Amino acid sequence: MAAQCLHFRNSTPRILTSHTTPQSVYSVSNKSLTTLQTLEPSIEPYQEPIATPPLPDSLLVEKIIFSLKRGNTNSFINYQFRLNPSIVVEVVHRCRDNLNLGQKFVEFVTHNCPNLKHSSVSLSAMIHILVRSRRLSDAQALILRMVRRSGISRVEVVDSLFSTHSAVCSNTLVFDLLVRTYVQARKLREGAEAFRVLRGKGFCVSINACNSLLGGLVKVGWVDLAWEVYREVVRSGVELNVYSLNIMVNALCKDQKMDNVKLFLSEMEEKGVFPDIVTYNTLISAYCREKLLDEAFDLLNSMSSMGFKPGVFTYNTLINCLCKKGQYGRAKEIFDEMVHMGLSPDAATYNALIVECCRKDDILEAEKVSNEMLHRGVLPDLVTFSSLIGLFSRNGYLDRALRLLGDMKRSGLVPDNVIYTILMDGYCRKGLMSEALKMWDEMLKHGCAIDVVTYNTFLNGLCKEKMLAEADNLFSEMIERGVLPDFYTFTTLIHGHCKNGNMHKALSLFDRMTQRNIKPDIVTYNTLMDGYCKVGEIEKANELWNGMVYRKVFPNHISYSILINGYCNMGRASEALKLWDEMVAKGIKYTLVTCNAIIKGYCRSGAASKGYEFLSKIVSKGVVPDSISYNTLINGFVKEDNMDKAFLLINKIEEEGLRPDGFTYNAILHGFCGRGRMQEAELILSKMIEKGVNPDRSTYTALINGHVSQDNMKEAFRFHDEMLQRGFVPDDQF
Repeated sequence: MAAQCLHFRNSTPRILTSHTTPQSVYSVSNKSLTTLQTLEPSIEPYQEPIATPPLPDSLLVEKIIFSLKRGNTNSFINYQFRLNPSIVVEVVHRCRDNLNLGQKFVEFVTHNCPNLKHSSVSLSAMIHILVRSRRLSDAQALILRMVRRSGISRVEVVDSLFSTHSAVCSNTLVFDLLVRTYVQARKLREGAEAFRVLRGKGFCVSINACNSLLGGLVKVGWVDLAWEVYREVVRSGVELNVYSLNIMVNALCKDQKMDNVKLFLSEMEEKGVFPDIVTYNTLISAYCREKLLDEAFDLLNSMSSMGFKPGVFTYNTLINCLCKKGQYGRAKEIFDEMVHMGLSPDAATYNALIVECCRKDDILEAEKVSNEMLHRGVLPDLVTFSSLIGLFSRNGYLDRALRLLGDMKRSGLVPDNVIYTILMDGYCRKGLMSEALKMWDEMLKHGCAIDVVTYNTFLNGLCKEKMLAEADNLFSEMIERGVLPDFYTFTTLIHGHCKNGNMHKALSLFDRMTQRNIKPDIVTYNTLMDGYCKVGEIEKANELWNGMVYRKVFPNHISYSILINGYCNMGRASEALKLWDEMVAKGIKYTLVTCNAIIKGYCRSGAASKGYEFLSKIVSKGVVPDSISYNTLINGFVKEDNMDKAFLLINKIEEEGLRPDGFTYNAILHGFCGRGRMQEAELILSKMIEKGVNPDRSTYTALINGHVSQDNMKEAFRFHDEMLQRGFVPDDQF
């Protein structure tokens, strides 16, 4: 092919320095060179000193060649400080017919002249010698050195290799190596540009080097550039192979162009390139990623008709996909089919099943799968142990999680920071902060990195235990150690201080969060608004709301519920209703919690009847009230002295299939007792006991106080004694 016949019209077979002429290079014969080296200086009468020029580069080249031939590389030490790129090129050129001499010289230069400022041409000359000597790793090291030189362009790199190519009788492998080096150095755009320059010079890069570049581009997701390179590869006429096919099929899959795969495969078949098992696995993986399970199984079924047998990788892909889609039962069926076909499941197979069991917190099934794994002689790996340890730790079985940690260590596996963090989280969930700290210390002892996830886990535990001072200290330590806090760090601390009522500290953390360009999300805003509402600072919650909307973080049903509840707690039902109407108008689905807040708002503003009307309205829209809904209304009617309405609501609760609780009965009983209607109060008591709800201290206190207010001391003492018999401590100051 024309591309394989190289013509270097602009190349120079060797580089001549300013001190070198074509004649001077060869003007000194071996005989005269020997004479020059052995001749002693003669004693002449004194003459006026004459300025003598330095030793010409051509003479230095001859001395180096002579020393190389005699194997006297020690004498190079005298020349190393006089070496320059031109001399290096000339010596390499002179050694083109004697690779042994060339290698010796290149070794000397690379090992003894670290301060020599090479040109692209001098590096290229040495690279060619190493490639001809099949010392490809050494050649690649020099190529890497060349391509990393500051300010060098891909055109200069290619030109320098071309200009020295014929001068040292090198082969074309050097250009393949150049492309591969760019790929391995992760300089993929530069590699693609070098490829284009090579093609522009009419050179055909081998298909293996092309595949290396294509594979690298697809791997990092530069699919468009990969197709540009692929089209140039096709135009070059180089013969494609199945590796090329699989790389570009993967490119189509990464680009989610599954519909184009069939056409591409047809084009490749016309070129005599057919899919293999890797092609099928790539496509099955892609279909699974896109959750197109039917298409994936169609491919699985067609594999045998094409002469391919699905392997462990194929089945693992399908099992993993089914598990991620929550189809554990079907995944088990595929697992059984795999075993029936004589394939041996590996750790990845079992891990897919175990991870799904752990995700569902199915302890029994997870144990069953892990036991089967051991029975088949498949050794658990870090994924297996971390999943199971997480399962037991998360569900409060820390003793079993720790036993697994011991098993893991005995099997020779080293716990990583993920496993230690999981165990630490288990202790934090139980409030065992001292034990969590021990796990932290063990983690440090074993050299595990304390990352932001570990800090966040410990901070969360401290905040839950209201150890806010310790949490603040840990946060400061985290920053001092150079671990950058993330969104979860700030949100955890903000939530902790909000729950503790320290809104000044929470807002300070919020400001630090925004200063670090960490964008607060709806959870952060909701946490702060809820904190302000709970301390009664509804206006500050409103300011946050406005700031949130300004930053295009839009309120959700929780945001509305928080602010509505805040207004309702303050008895500002009209403002709560405005927010309710806005929420409904925006199509945001409300919850029963929000509905109950509105009912509470009506009741606190002395409009329990409107609260009841609101309840009827939401019931007609499909919202099912709970005991809180009715208890709030009962309490509201009691406060308004509407005892008959309150009493009727008990029957309403029962009609709805709900069970009145202690709060329900006590609310009405307190109302009757407070109004001296002791007969009705005792009727409520009887109904309460009849329904299996035991009176509590509050019940007896209300009855005693009610009878005392009616000067019925006999009944008051009777309930006082009954209260003592039930084990309640009365307040005897009546």
